[in-house]
Amino acid sequence: MAQWNMLAGWTGMIFGLLTGAAIGLFFHQESFAGGYASFRRRMLRLGHVAFFALGIINVVFALSLTTTEVVLSYPKVASLSLVAGAVLMPLTCYLSAWKKPFRHLFPLPVVCVAITLVLILQGIVTL
Repeated sequence: MAQWNMLAGWTGMIFGLLTGAAIGLFFHQESFAGGYASFRRRMLRLGHVAFFALGIINVVFALSLTTTEVVLSYPKVASLSLVAGAVLMPLTCYLSAWKKPFRHLFPLPVVCVAITLVLILQGIVTL
């Protein structure tokens, strides 16, 4: 399962680079996406950062499984949940930037990532 996290991690970082480059073309405009402090612009920035952050976390997760003695109770659940969080978080950010009611979807990626973190901590504690 670690290979999926490695793929998701590096792919997420590529998307972070591409989305950052795309929205960076317009950041010099004061009114871009409603202005610097607007909800829309904050969601665009958060989506860009989420690609990188969850990408890095996926790579670290994959490396942790292959280089440490941590044994997870449910490795497939932890792996797939983290990949789902890495997809859902930036998607939710960009959808929220487009239409504000999508902000109500934020618990989905948060729960996905939380499941993985709890399972990792459980594996570390039982070492």
